[in-house]
Amino acid sequence: MDRPFRFAAVIRGAPSARAWAETARRLEGSGFDALLVPDHLVGPRFAPVAAMTAAACATTRLRVGTLVVANDFRHPAVLAKEAATVDLLSEGRLELGLGTGWMAADYAGAGLPFEPPGVRVGRLAEAITVLKGLWADGPFTFHGEHYRITGLEQTPKPWRRPHPRLLLGGGGPRMLRLAAREADVINLGMRVRADGTGPDGTDGGLAAFLAKIDVVRKAATGRYDRIELGTSVQQLGVRREGEPWSAADSSRQDETPQVLLGTRRDIVDKLRHWRDTHDLSYFVLHHERDLDAFSPVVEELAGR
Repeated sequence: MDRPFRFAAVIRGAPSARAWAETARRLEGSGFDALLVPDHLVGPRFAPVAAMTAAACATTRLRVGTLVVANDFRHPAVLAKEAATVDLLSEGRLELGLGTGWMAADYAGAGLPFEPPGVRVGRLAEAITVLKGLWADGPFTFHGEHYRITGLEQTPKPWRRPHPRLLLGGGGPRMLRLAAREADVINLGMRVRADGTGPDGTDGGLAAFLAKIDVVRKAATGRYDRIELGTSVQQLGVRREGEPWSAADSSRQDETPQVLLGTRRDIVDKLRHWRDTHDLSYFVLHHERDLDAFSPVVEELAGR
């Protein structure tokens, strides 16, 4: 399967509407394919639907999306209508990232019940069924453990048919198997602690990362070639040719594509290796501070 490189950047906010629009246009001009916004109730972050809409209005080609919408914050019937509207107004440029919701501080601050991971993953699976059902033609009925939809028909329908591109992110086997069944794009990440306090530090390293790809391959029977695999670049360090390694950079060396250290050529070669050997072709820049350093890599590889 031909897997051209795609690149996205997570952008959390801006001091003004003008600055937000300028950032979106900068990404578009640098070859990035998508601007992604996170979804948390705490911290300095824009709300995703309004932010995506503004970015789409400021650009013509750039996709807009989420990394990722927390399913527990919205009923899927509400999200289905919001997402269909954004997709229609952007003429099919929505890339909707979905997740369970995981950060305990969000739930505690808002007074929401923080249920075990298995419950949240099961609820997300039902939500995906509801979303796809409401984006289809005709009235939709669904009676599950978490949601009940009775004869609901929504308009507008999404611009892209049968539905906007769905991205699922995660690192635990339950989430990866769900993503293998339902997603168009999978963002491979670290497993999160069950108590919602952060990533599970025992889940890092090359062997764990390769195991996640293997879970997806085995669970995606019959549709693996239609899935776009990717991950987030968590650490970036670009140095000039001949520049010695610092002690800090040496200590951060990591064989996974989540850590990119070296010259631009080193980084380009590493990304090509992961695409050609392990099928990863979609890379998300996690920190806006790295845009200047990463943009030349994007310009060289995007679409190739």
